[in-house]
Amino acid sequence: MISAGARAFLVALVIAMPAAMLPGVSADTAQMVALLALVAAALTFVEYFSEFPSLLEFRDAPPYNRMRFLALFFTVLVLCVIHRGAVHPTVFSDFLASIGAVLGNAIDFPFSPVRLMVLLAPSNAALEDISLLRTSAGLAYIVSMVALVLFVFAVRIMNWPIRHGAFNFWVNLPLFDPTAGGDILNRLKRDAAVNVVLGFLLPFLIPAVLKSASVFAYEINLTDQQTVIWTMSAWAFLPVSLIMRGVALLRIAELIEEKRRRAYAQADLHAPA
Repeated sequence: MISAGARAFLVALVIAMPAAMLPGVSADTAQMVALLALVAAALTFVEYFSEFPSLLEFRDAPPYNRMRFLALFFTVLVLCVIHRGAVHPTVFSDFLASIGAVLGNAIDFPFSPVRLMVLLAPSNAALEDISLLRTSAGLAYIVSMVALVLFVFAVRIMNWPIRHGAFNFWVNLPLFDPTAGGDILNRLKRDAAVNVVLGFLLPFLIPAVLKSASVFAYEINLTDQQTVIWTMSAWAFLPVSLIMRGVALLRIAELIEEKRRRAYAQADLHAPA
C-alpha cells in the first residue's frame, strides 16, 4: 500500500507541477489540474495495489516504467523552471536556460524536429517567445534521448529484464492477446518494429499534425506557458516511450527465441537414434 501510494503521489505531482510552479495560474485552471491529478493518482494506486496488473506493461520488470516516469518528470520539471524563470529569474533557471539555448541552437537545423517545433510559433510571435520555444524543445528532446540511451544500456549491458530473476510474460504484458493468432515470436518482432518506426517518425509527425490543426481547426496558443510545457513534454516523451517499448518487446522476443533454441537442442539430444 505504501509503495502504491508513493507512486500515486509522484504521478499527481507531475500533473500538478506546472500549475503549482508557474505564476498567474487562474483558480479554474488550478481546480481542473487538481482533479486530473487526483484521477491519475487513483488509477495509479489501483494499478499498483492490485496483485496483477490490468493496463500497465512491464510492471514487474524494473526499471522500464521508472525510466519512462523519470524522463517525463525531469522534462516537465526543467521546462517549469525555465518558464518560471522567464518571469521570476533565479540563478538555477538562468543556468538551465543557458544550457537549453545552447542545445536548442545546436539541434535547430533545417528539417530537424526542433526546427519543426519552432516553426509552430505564430508569424507575429516575439523573438523572446521563439527563443523560449527553441530552448524548451532542445531541453525536452535531450532529456528524452538520455532516457532512451540509459534504457538501451540497461537492456544490452545490464541484461534486462532477467538480471533480477525470471520474467513472467503474461504478468508484464497484460494487454498482449495470446489468442490473436500467429506465432507469438513473429508478433512480438512485428510489434517491436512498428513501435520503433513510429517512435522515430513521431517527432516529425506531431509538429505537422499541430500545424495542420492550426490551419484547418484550432490554433494552439504557444504563448501560454502550460500549453508549451505539456506540448513539448508530449512531443518528446511519446516517441521515446514508443521506442523503449519496441526495444523491450524485441528483447523479450530474443529471450523467447533463445529459450526455444535450447529446448529444441535438448529435445534433439534426447531423441532416439
